[in-house]
Amino acid sequence: MMNSTLENSFVRLRAPEQSDIDLLYVWENNMEIWKVSNTITPFSRFVLKKYIETAHLDIWDTKQLRLIIEAKDQSSLMFSPVGLIDLFDFDPFHLRAGIGILIANAEYRQKGYATEALKLMIRYCFETLQLHQLYCNISTDNVISLQLFRNVGFETVGIKKEWLKLSSGWHDEVMFQILNPSSRLTEN
Repeated sequence: MMNSTLENSFVRLRAPEQSDIDLLYVWENNMEIWKVSNTITPFSRFVLKKYIETAHLDIWDTKQLRLIIEAKDQSSLMFSPVGLIDLFDFDPFHLRAGIGILIANAEYRQKGYATEALKLMIRYCFETLQLHQLYCNISTDNVISLQLFRNVGFETVGIKKEWLKLSSGWHDEVMFQILNPSSRLTEN
């Protein structure tokens, strides 16, 4: 195992590499995914190349972290990229960050990869980065993501009414948080 914090018997999280550019280009420019990532413009290979060149920088400097989710094929024991998990809006003073996840292709969804990757990232954030909390915002029509985040311990803390303008109309957005249980114990 490369790192028990970022790997288990099902998935591993790793930094993006130059060899991932074509894959990232396809994922980031898939317009079907844009509605969940609040993206409205395509990414160029040049932008992705520049991002990967700086991906080695510390989250304390860049205020973000993107990792590739690789799933382990149980028959061959080889890992293959299936998605991304991101920390964004990192606030080093308040020790919090936003979190987002993407399992890019439908054939890899609902196989437990997102759950396992999210559990690994939460553990990494709380144990290694010593964050106090993580948050995310999910459209009320994204039932699978709502269930995913609830299942790993995120709690609803609010609803933003008519927050997202989609082709189907205005949608509410659920705000979720998860607090680091060990940091809460020391504060009380």
